[in-house]
Amino acid sequence: MVPFFLLKHSECKDKMSISDKFKDHILDSIAEGVFTVDKNFRINFFNKAAEKITGYDRDEALGKFCKHIFRSDNCYTDCPIALVLKSQKNIYDFDSKVRNAHDCPMQIKLNAAVLYNEDQEPTGGIVSFRDMTELEKFRESFEKSTQFHGILGQSKIMQEIFELISEISDSDAPVLISGESGTGKELIANAIQQTSSRHDKPFIKINCSVFPQNLLASELFGHVKGAFTDAIKDRVGRFEIADGGTIFLDEVAEMPLQMQIQLLRVIQEGTFERVGESVTKKVDVRVIAATNINIQKALDDGKFREDLFFRLSVIPIEMPPLRVRKNDIPPLVKHFLSKYSMLYKKDITEIEAKAIDRLMNYDWPGNVRELENVIEYAFVRTSKGSILESTKLPSNFKESSIEYKYNLRAHSSDDISERTHLLKTLEKHHWNKRKVATELKIGRTTLWRRMKKHGLDVE
Repeated sequence: MVPFFLLKHSECKDKMSISDKFKDHILDSIAEGVFTVDKNFRINFFNKAAEKITGYDRDEALGKFCKHIFRSDNCYTDCPIALVLKSQKNIYDFDSKVRNAHDCPMQIKLNAAVLYNEDQEPTGGIVSFRDMTELEKFRESFEKSTQFHGILGQSKIMQEIFELISEISDSDAPVLISGESGTGKELIANAIQQTSSRHDKPFIKINCSVFPQNLLASELFGHVKGAFTDAIKDRVGRFEIADGGTIFLDEVAEMPLQMQIQLLRVIQEGTFERVGESVTKKVDVRVIAATNINIQKALDDGKFREDLFFRLSVIPIEMPPLRVRKNDIPPLVKHFLSKYSMLYKKDITEIEAKAIDRLMNYDWPGNVRELENVIEYAFVRTSKGSILESTKLPSNFKESSIEYKYNLRAHSSDDISERTHLLKTLEKHHWNKRKVATELKIGRTTLWRRMKKHGLDVE
Protein backbone atom coordinates (compact mmCIF):
# COMPACT_ATOMS: atom_id res chain seq x y z
CA MET A 1 0.00 0.00 0.00
CA VAL A 2 1.06 3.65 0.32
CA PRO A 3 4.53 4.08 1.83
CA PHE A 4 3.89 5.51 5.25
CA PHE A 5 6.91 7.80 5.08
CA LEU A 6 4.55 9.92 2.97
CA LEU A 7 1.85 10.14 5.61
CA LYS A 8 3.38 12.57 8.11
CA HIS A 9 5.20 15.61 6.87
CA SER A 10 7.13 16.02 10.09
CA GLU A 11 8.54 12.49 9.83
CA CYS A 12 9.43 13.05 6.21
CA LYS A 13 11.43 16.14 7.09
CA ASP A 14 13.45 14.27 9.70
CA LYS A 15 14.25 11.33 7.43
CA MET A 16 14.58 12.73 3.94
CA SER A 17 13.62 15.57 1.65
CA ILE A 18 11.40 14.58 -1.20
CA SER A 19 10.17 17.02 -3.82
CA ASP A 20 6.45 17.18 -4.52
CA LYS A 21 7.14 16.08 -8.08
CA PHE A 22 9.05 13.01 -6.88
CA LYS A 23 6.28 12.13 -4.41
CA ASP A 24 3.73 12.39 -7.22
CA HIS A 25 5.87 10.09 -9.35
CA ILE A 26 6.01 7.50 -6.56
CA LEU A 27 2.27 7.63 -5.96
CA ASP A 28 1.57 7.37 -9.69
CA SER A 29 3.66 4.21 -9.94
CA ILE A 30 1.71 2.08 -7.48
CA ALA A 31 -1.27 -0.11 -8.34
CA GLU A 32 -3.60 1.20 -5.61
CA GLY A 33 -5.66 4.29 -6.16
CA VAL A 34 -4.45 7.23 -4.06
CA PHE A 35 -5.93 10.66 -3.50
CA THR A 36 -5.31 13.41 -0.99
CA VAL A 37 -7.62 16.14 0.26
CA ASP A 38 -7.07 19.47 1.94
CA LYS A 39 -8.62 20.40 5.27
CA ASN A 40 -11.86 21.27 3.47
CA PHE A 41 -12.02 17.78 1.89
CA ARG A 42 -11.29 19.05 -1.61
CA ILE A 43 -9.17 16.67 -3.70
CA ASN A 44 -5.68 18.05 -4.40
CA PHE A 45 -4.00 14.87 -5.69
CA PHE A 46 -5.39 11.99 -7.73
CA ASN A 47 -2.99 9.30 -8.97
CA LYS A 48 -3.15 7.30 -12.20
CA ALA A 49 -4.53 4.17 -10.54
CA ALA A 50 -7.35 6.28 -9.05
CA GLU A 51 -8.16 7.49 -12.57
CA LYS A 52 -8.22 3.93 -13.88
CA ILE A 53 -10.31 2.53 -11.03
CA THR A 54 -12.89 5.34 -10.86
CA GLY A 55 -13.02 6.35 -14.53
CA TYR A 56 -12.45 10.03 -13.62
CA ASP A 57 -9.62 12.01 -15.20
CA ARG A 58 -7.35 13.75 -12.75
CA ASP A 59 -8.45 17.16 -14.00
CA GLU A 60 -12.09 16.24 -13.35
CA ALA A 61 -11.37 15.23 -9.76
CA LEU A 62 -8.97 17.97 -8.65
CA GLY A 63 -10.68 20.70 -6.67
CA LYS A 64 -13.86 18.67 -6.17
CA PHE A 65 -15.15 17.56 -2.79
CA CYS A 66 -14.27 13.88 -2.43
CA LYS A 67 -17.88 13.04 -1.57
CA HIS A 68 -18.96 14.36 -4.98
CA ILE A 69 -16.50 12.06 -6.75
CA PHE A 70 -17.02 8.84 -4.80
CA ARG A 71 -20.67 9.32 -3.75
CA SER A 72 -20.56 6.81 -0.95
CA ASP A 73 -22.97 6.60 1.97
CA ASN A 74 -19.87 6.57 4.15
CA CYS A 75 -19.14 10.12 3.06
CA TYR A 76 -22.05 11.28 5.18
CA THR A 77 -21.97 8.76 8.02
CA ASP A 78 -18.49 7.23 8.45
CA CYS A 79 -16.06 9.39 6.50
CA PRO A 80 -12.74 7.51 6.87
CA ILE A 81 -10.65 10.67 7.34
CA ALA A 82 -13.12 12.02 9.90
CA LEU A 83 -12.91 8.69 11.73
CA VAL A 84 -9.11 8.94 11.80
CA LEU A 85 -9.30 12.45 13.21
CA LYS A 86 -11.72 11.29 15.86
CA SER A 87 -9.89 8.10 16.87
CA GLN A 88 -6.33 9.33 16.23
CA LYS A 89 -5.68 5.96 14.57
CA ASN A 90 -5.12 5.21 10.90
CA ILE A 91 -7.71 3.04 9.16
CA TYR A 92 -6.76 -0.14 7.31
CA ASP A 93 -8.86 -2.34 4.98
CA PHE A 94 -12.04 -0.33 5.47
CA ASP A 95 -14.89 -1.71 3.32
CA SER A 96 -16.87 0.85 1.38
CA LYS A 97 -19.21 1.03 -1.57
CA VAL A 98 -18.71 3.88 -4.03
CA ARG A 99 -19.84 4.78 -7.54
CA ASN A 100 -17.54 5.27 -10.52
CA ALA A 101 -17.72 7.88 -13.25
CA HIS A 102 -20.27 5.74 -15.11
CA ASP A 103 -22.50 5.62 -12.01
CA CYS A 104 -21.80 1.93 -11.50
CA PRO A 105 -21.48 0.64 -7.91
CA MET A 106 -18.04 -0.52 -6.81
CA GLN A 107 -16.80 -2.36 -3.73
CA ILE A 108 -13.47 -1.04 -2.45
CA LYS A 109 -11.12 -1.53 0.47
CA LEU A 110 -9.32 1.58 1.65
CA ASN A 111 -6.67 2.83 4.02
CA ALA A 112 -6.86 6.35 5.41
CA ALA A 113 -4.59 8.66 7.36
CA VAL A 114 -4.47 12.34 8.30
CA LEU A 115 -1.72 14.61 6.97
CA TYR A 116 -0.04 17.00 9.44
CA ASN A 117 2.19 20.03 9.06
CA GLU A 118 5.40 20.63 10.98
CA ASP A 119 3.40 21.93 13.96
CA GLN A 120 1.39 18.70 14.02
CA GLU A 121 -1.74 20.49 12.85
CA PRO A 122 -4.00 18.51 10.47
CA THR A 123 -3.82 19.87 6.94
CA GLY A 124 -5.75 17.20 5.08
CA GLY A 125 -5.91 13.48 4.51
CA ILE A 126 -4.65 10.69 2.30
CA VAL A 127 -6.65 7.68 1.15
CA SER A 128 -5.42 4.65 -0.75
CA PHE A 129 -7.92 2.16 -2.13
CA ARG A 130 -8.23 -0.91 -4.34
CA ASP A 131 -11.13 -2.21 -6.37
CA MET A 132 -12.69 -5.35 -4.84
CA THR A 133 -15.74 -5.49 -7.13
CA GLU A 134 -14.69 -8.48 -9.23
CA LEU A 135 -13.37 -10.36 -6.23
CA GLU A 136 -16.63 -9.70 -4.39
CA LYS A 137 -18.60 -11.01 -7.36
CA PHE A 138 -16.40 -14.08 -7.43
CA ARG A 139 -16.88 -14.68 -3.72
CA GLU A 140 -20.65 -14.33 -4.02
CA SER A 141 -20.66 -16.72 -6.97
CA PHE A 142 -18.39 -19.09 -5.11
CA GLU A 143 -20.63 -19.09 -2.03
CA LYS A 144 -23.73 -19.65 -4.14
CA SER A 145 -22.07 -22.52 -5.94
CA THR A 146 -21.30 -24.26 -2.66
CA GLN A 147 -24.93 -24.46 -1.56
CA PHE A 148 -27.64 -26.45 -3.28
CA HIS A 149 -31.10 -26.51 -1.70
CA GLY A 150 -29.63 -26.46 1.79
CA ILE A 151 -26.68 -28.75 0.99
CA LEU A 152 -23.16 -27.36 1.33
CA GLY A 153 -20.54 -28.77 -0.99
CA GLN A 154 -17.89 -27.08 -3.11
CA SER A 155 -15.96 -30.27 -3.88
CA LYS A 156 -16.09 -31.64 -7.41
CA ILE A 157 -17.89 -34.81 -6.35
CA MET A 158 -20.66 -32.84 -4.63
CA GLN A 159 -20.99 -30.48 -7.57
CA GLU A 160 -21.49 -33.52 -9.81
CA ILE A 161 -24.27 -34.76 -7.51
CA PHE A 162 -25.94 -31.33 -7.61
CA GLU A 163 -25.74 -31.37 -11.40
CA LEU A 164 -27.28 -34.85 -11.53
CA ILE A 165 -30.16 -33.77 -9.29
CA SER A 166 -30.84 -30.84 -11.61
CA GLU A 167 -30.74 -33.11 -14.66
CA ILE A 168 -33.34 -35.52 -13.25
CA SER A 169 -35.75 -32.80 -12.14
CA ASP A 170 -38.25 -33.73 -14.87
CA SER A 171 -38.09 -37.45 -14.12
CA ASP A 172 -40.27 -39.57 -11.83
CA ALA A 173 -37.83 -42.50 -11.90
CA PRO A 174 -36.96 -44.14 -8.56
CA VAL A 175 -33.75 -42.98 -6.90
CA LEU A 176 -31.52 -45.01 -4.58
CA ILE A 177 -29.19 -42.96 -2.38
CA SER A 178 -26.38 -44.93 -0.76
CA GLY A 179 -23.69 -43.77 1.63
CA GLU A 180 -22.34 -43.99 5.13
CA SER A 181 -24.36 -42.80 8.10
CA GLY A 182 -24.18 -39.05 8.56
CA THR A 183 -23.33 -38.14 4.96
CA GLY A 184 -26.62 -36.31 4.36
CA LYS A 185 -28.72 -38.77 2.39
CA GLU A 186 -31.97 -37.25 3.63
CA LEU A 187 -30.80 -33.79 2.52
CA ILE A 188 -30.23 -35.21 -0.96
CA ALA A 189 -33.73 -36.69 -0.92
CA ASN A 190 -35.08 -33.27 0.06
CA ALA A 191 -33.22 -31.62 -2.82
CA ILE A 192 -34.53 -34.18 -5.31
CA GLN A 193 -38.08 -33.56 -4.16
CA GLN A 194 -37.69 -29.76 -4.16
CA THR A 195 -36.37 -29.69 -7.72
CA SER A 196 -38.89 -32.21 -9.09
CA SER A 197 -42.21 -31.54 -10.79
CA ARG A 198 -43.82 -32.92 -7.61
CA HIS A 199 -42.30 -30.27 -5.33
CA ASP A 200 -45.74 -28.92 -4.41
CA LYS A 201 -47.21 -32.37 -3.73
CA PRO A 202 -46.99 -34.50 -0.52
CA PHE A 203 -43.52 -35.59 0.57
CA ILE A 204 -43.72 -38.45 3.07
CA LYS A 205 -40.76 -39.92 4.95
CA ILE A 206 -40.42 -43.19 6.83
CA ASN A 207 -37.48 -45.05 8.39
CA CYS A 208 -37.95 -48.69 7.46
CA SER A 209 -35.53 -49.99 10.11
CA VAL A 210 -37.53 -48.90 13.17
CA PHE A 211 -40.68 -50.95 12.55
CA PRO A 212 -41.25 -54.72 12.87
CA GLN A 213 -42.72 -56.37 9.76
CA ASN A 214 -46.42 -56.19 10.74
CA LEU A 215 -46.25 -52.57 11.81
CA LEU A 216 -44.17 -51.57 8.79
CA ALA A 217 -46.79 -53.02 6.46
CA SER A 218 -49.45 -51.01 8.28
CA GLU A 219 -47.34 -47.86 8.16
CA LEU A 220 -46.71 -48.16 4.42
CA PHE A 221 -49.99 -49.51 3.14
CA GLY A 222 -52.48 -48.93 5.95
CA HIS A 223 -54.87 -51.42 7.57
CA VAL A 224 -58.55 -52.01 8.17
CA LYS A 225 -60.26 -52.34 11.51
CA GLY A 226 -59.66 -55.78 13.06
CA ALA A 227 -56.69 -56.64 10.82
CA PHE A 228 -54.65 -57.34 13.96
CA THR A 229 -54.99 -56.98 17.73
CA ASP A 230 -54.45 -53.21 18.00
CA ALA A 231 -56.24 -52.34 14.76
CA ILE A 232 -59.23 -50.64 16.35
CA LYS A 233 -60.06 -48.56 13.28
CA ASP A 234 -59.14 -48.17 9.61
CA ARG A 235 -55.85 -46.45 8.95
CA VAL A 236 -54.50 -44.85 5.78
CA GLY A 237 -50.91 -45.82 4.93
CA ARG A 238 -48.02 -43.61 3.87
CA PHE A 239 -48.33 -44.54 0.19
CA GLU A 240 -51.93 -43.38 0.08
CA ILE A 241 -51.02 -40.14 1.83
CA ALA A 242 -48.20 -39.60 -0.68
CA ASP A 243 -50.43 -40.20 -3.72
CA GLY A 244 -49.39 -37.77 -6.44
CA GLY A 245 -46.22 -36.90 -4.55
CA THR A 246 -43.05 -38.53 -3.26
CA ILE A 247 -42.18 -41.04 -0.55
CA PHE A 248 -38.74 -41.33 1.03
CA LEU A 249 -37.87 -44.80 2.34
CA ASP A 250 -34.85 -44.48 4.61
CA GLU A 251 -32.82 -47.61 5.44
CA VAL A 252 -34.76 -49.49 2.77
CA ALA A 253 -32.30 -52.42 2.67
CA GLU A 254 -33.21 -53.31 6.26
CA MET A 255 -36.81 -53.95 5.27
CA PRO A 256 -37.94 -57.60 5.81
CA LEU A 257 -37.88 -59.72 2.64
CA GLN A 258 -41.67 -60.17 2.56
CA MET A 259 -42.10 -56.41 2.68
CA GLN A 260 -39.57 -56.02 -0.10
CA ILE A 261 -41.84 -58.07 -2.37
CA GLN A 262 -44.78 -55.80 -1.57
CA LEU A 263 -42.68 -52.71 -2.19
CA LEU A 264 -41.52 -54.08 -5.54
CA ARG A 265 -45.15 -54.48 -6.57
CA VAL A 266 -46.00 -50.88 -5.68
CA ILE A 267 -43.03 -49.57 -7.64
CA GLN A 268 -43.73 -51.70 -10.71
CA GLU A 269 -47.53 -51.58 -10.81
CA GLY A 270 -48.52 -48.76 -8.49
CA THR A 271 -50.93 -51.08 -6.63
CA PHE A 272 -51.22 -52.50 -3.10
CA GLU A 273 -53.75 -53.74 -0.52
CA ARG A 274 -54.20 -52.51 3.01
CA VAL A 275 -53.39 -55.04 5.72
CA GLY A 276 -56.49 -57.20 6.32
CA GLU A 277 -58.19 -56.11 3.10
CA SER A 278 -58.35 -57.65 -0.39
CA VAL A 279 -59.35 -54.47 -2.22
CA THR A 280 -56.57 -53.34 -4.57
CA LYS A 281 -55.74 -49.66 -4.44
CA LYS A 282 -53.76 -47.70 -7.01
CA VAL A 283 -51.40 -44.81 -6.32
CA ASP A 284 -49.01 -42.59 -8.25
CA VAL A 285 -45.97 -42.14 -6.02
CA ARG A 286 -42.36 -41.37 -6.84
CA VAL A 287 -40.01 -43.46 -4.64
CA ILE A 288 -36.72 -42.19 -3.25
CA ALA A 289 -34.88 -44.75 -1.12
CA ALA A 290 -31.70 -44.64 0.93
CA THR A 291 -29.42 -47.10 2.68
CA ASN A 292 -26.14 -46.99 4.59
CA ILE A 293 -25.34 -50.70 4.39
CA ASN A 294 -22.98 -52.41 1.97
CA ILE A 295 -25.44 -53.17 -0.81
CA GLN A 296 -23.31 -55.76 -2.56
CA LYS A 297 -22.88 -57.70 0.67
CA ALA A 298 -26.62 -57.50 1.38
CA LEU A 299 -27.31 -58.83 -2.13
CA ASP A 300 -24.77 -61.64 -1.71
CA ASP A 301 -26.21 -62.57 1.70
CA GLY A 302 -29.76 -62.63 0.34
CA LYS A 303 -30.93 -59.85 2.66
CA PHE A 304 -31.77 -57.45 -0.17
CA ARG A 305 -33.68 -58.62 -3.21
CA GLU A 306 -31.79 -58.12 -6.44
CA ASP A 307 -34.94 -57.32 -8.43
CA LEU A 308 -35.93 -54.65 -5.90
CA PHE A 309 -32.41 -53.21 -5.96
CA PHE A 310 -32.44 -52.83 -9.74
CA ARG A 311 -35.93 -51.33 -9.66
CA LEU A 312 -35.00 -48.81 -6.98
CA SER A 313 -31.65 -47.84 -8.45
CA VAL A 314 -32.82 -46.55 -11.80
CA ILE A 315 -31.02 -43.39 -10.71
CA PRO A 316 -28.28 -44.30 -8.20
CA ILE A 317 -26.62 -41.60 -6.12
CA GLU A 318 -23.68 -42.46 -3.90
CA MET A 319 -22.97 -39.95 -1.16
CA PRO A 320 -19.23 -39.56 -0.53
CA PRO A 321 -17.90 -39.70 3.04
CA LEU A 322 -16.53 -36.45 4.43
CA ARG A 323 -12.98 -37.81 4.50
CA VAL A 324 -12.84 -37.80 0.69
CA ARG A 325 -14.17 -34.26 0.32
CA LYS A 326 -12.10 -32.41 2.87
CA ASN A 327 -12.40 -29.03 1.12
CA ASP A 328 -16.09 -29.01 2.09
CA ILE A 329 -15.10 -28.79 5.76
CA PRO A 330 -14.41 -24.99 5.91
CA PRO A 331 -17.80 -23.94 4.43
CA LEU A 332 -19.56 -26.52 6.61
CA VAL A 333 -17.81 -25.14 9.70
CA LYS A 334 -18.81 -21.60 8.73
CA HIS A 335 -22.41 -22.75 8.28
CA PHE A 336 -22.54 -24.49 11.65
CA LEU A 337 -21.00 -21.48 13.40
CA SER A 338 -23.71 -19.25 11.89
CA LYS A 339 -26.38 -21.76 12.87
CA TYR A 340 -25.31 -22.00 16.51
CA SER A 341 -24.68 -18.26 16.75
CA MET A 342 -28.39 -17.79 16.12
CA LEU A 343 -29.47 -20.77 18.21
CA TYR A 344 -27.42 -19.87 21.30
CA LYS A 345 -27.48 -16.11 20.68
CA LYS A 346 -23.68 -15.97 20.83
CA ASP A 347 -21.69 -14.13 18.17
CA ILE A 348 -18.95 -16.63 17.35
CA THR A 349 -18.18 -16.59 13.64
CA GLU A 350 -14.44 -17.26 13.49
CA ILE A 351 -12.29 -20.30 14.14
CA GLU A 352 -8.53 -20.34 14.64
CA ALA A 353 -6.26 -21.86 12.02
CA LYS A 354 -5.03 -24.58 14.39
CA ALA A 355 -8.60 -25.75 14.96
CA ILE A 356 -9.23 -25.87 11.21
CA ASP A 357 -6.03 -27.89 10.80
CA ARG A 358 -7.30 -30.44 13.32
CA LEU A 359 -10.65 -30.65 11.56
CA MET A 360 -8.95 -31.11 8.20
CA ASN A 361 -6.67 -33.84 9.52
CA TYR A 362 -9.40 -35.97 11.08
CA ASP A 363 -10.93 -39.02 9.37
CA TRP A 364 -14.60 -38.26 10.27
CA PRO A 365 -16.10 -41.75 10.68
CA GLY A 366 -19.39 -40.04 11.61
CA ASN A 367 -19.19 -37.75 8.58
CA VAL A 368 -21.05 -34.40 8.48
CA ARG A 369 -23.22 -35.31 11.45
CA GLU A 370 -20.12 -35.86 13.58
CA LEU A 371 -18.60 -32.58 12.34
CA GLU A 372 -21.73 -30.69 13.40
CA ASN A 373 -21.67 -32.33 16.84
CA VAL A 374 -18.00 -31.41 17.29
CA ILE A 375 -18.64 -27.78 16.29
CA GLU A 376 -21.63 -27.52 18.63
CA TYR A 377 -19.60 -28.96 21.51
CA ALA A 378 -16.77 -26.47 20.93
CA PHE A 379 -19.24 -23.63 20.35
CA VAL A 380 -20.95 -24.18 23.69
CA ARG A 381 -17.57 -24.07 25.42
CA THR A 382 -16.49 -20.84 23.70
CA SER A 383 -17.15 -17.43 25.24
CA LYS A 384 -19.39 -14.97 23.42
CA GLY A 385 -17.52 -12.87 20.88
CA SER A 386 -14.43 -15.09 21.02
CA ILE A 387 -12.73 -17.16 18.33
CA LEU A 388 -13.37 -20.89 18.48
CA GLU A 389 -10.03 -22.42 19.50
CA SER A 390 -8.66 -25.93 19.05
CA THR A 391 -8.51 -26.37 22.85
CA LYS A 392 -12.32 -26.32 22.90
CA LEU A 393 -12.62 -29.37 20.65
CA PRO A 394 -13.60 -32.68 22.33
CA SER A 395 -10.67 -34.48 23.93
CA ASN A 396 -11.31 -37.77 22.10
CA PHE A 397 -11.53 -35.85 18.82
CA LYS A 398 -8.15 -34.21 19.44
CA GLU A 399 -6.56 -37.59 20.07
CA SER A 400 -7.94 -38.87 16.77
CA SER A 401 -6.66 -35.74 15.01
CA ILE A 402 -3.10 -36.39 16.17
CA GLU A 403 -3.39 -39.98 15.01
CA TYR A 404 -4.23 -38.92 11.47
CA LYS A 405 -2.14 -35.76 11.28
CA TYR A 406 0.93 -37.26 9.68
CA ASN A 407 -0.96 -39.93 7.79
CA LEU A 408 -3.53 -37.78 6.03
CA ARG A 409 -2.06 -34.33 5.85
CA ALA A 410 0.66 -35.35 3.42
CA HIS A 411 -1.97 -36.71 1.06
CA SER A 412 -4.64 -34.02 1.51
CA SER A 413 -5.04 -31.60 -1.38
CA ASP A 414 -7.50 -29.47 0.54
CA ASP A 415 -5.30 -27.80 3.13
CA ILE A 416 -7.10 -24.66 4.25
CA SER A 417 -3.88 -22.83 5.11
CA GLU A 418 -2.59 -23.23 1.57
CA ARG A 419 -5.86 -21.91 0.13
CA THR A 420 -5.87 -18.91 2.47
CA HIS A 421 -2.26 -18.03 1.63
CA LEU A 422 -2.91 -18.47 -2.08
CA LEU A 423 -5.99 -16.24 -2.00
CA LYS A 424 -4.11 -13.50 -0.10
CA THR A 425 -1.27 -13.60 -2.62
CA LEU A 426 -3.73 -13.41 -5.53
CA GLU A 427 -5.42 -10.39 -3.96
CA LYS A 428 -2.06 -8.77 -3.27
CA HIS A 429 -1.15 -8.92 -6.98
CA HIS A 430 -4.69 -8.22 -8.24
CA TRP A 431 -4.92 -11.78 -9.63
CA ASN A 432 -1.88 -11.28 -11.84
CA LYS A 433 -0.84 -14.93 -12.15
CA ARG A 434 2.66 -14.16 -13.40
CA LYS A 435 3.44 -12.06 -10.32
CA VAL A 436 1.82 -14.59 -8.00
CA ALA A 437 3.82 -17.46 -9.49
CA THR A 438 7.01 -15.42 -9.15
CA GLU A 439 6.37 -14.66 -5.47
CA LEU A 440 5.47 -18.27 -4.69
CA LYS A 441 8.49 -19.45 -6.72
CA ILE A 442 6.42 -21.91 -8.77
CA GLY A 443 5.60 -22.26 -12.43
CA ARG A 444 2.36 -20.85 -13.85
CA THR A 445 1.13 -24.39 -14.60
CA THR A 446 1.62 -25.35 -10.96
CA LEU A 447 -0.16 -22.17 -9.90
CA TRP A 448 -3.08 -22.98 -12.18
CA ARG A 449 -3.35 -26.48 -10.68
CA ARG A 450 -3.37 -25.09 -7.15
CA MET A 451 -6.01 -22.50 -8.03
CA LYS A 452 -8.11 -25.23 -9.65
CA LYS A 453 -7.73 -27.46 -6.60
CA HIS A 454 -8.95 -24.75 -4.23
CA GLY A 455 -11.82 -23.51 -6.37
CA LEU A 456 -9.95 -20.35 -7.39
CA ASP A 457 -9.76 -21.09 -11.10
CA VAL A 458 -11.17 -17.79 -12.38
CA GLU A 459 -9.97 -15.85 -15.39
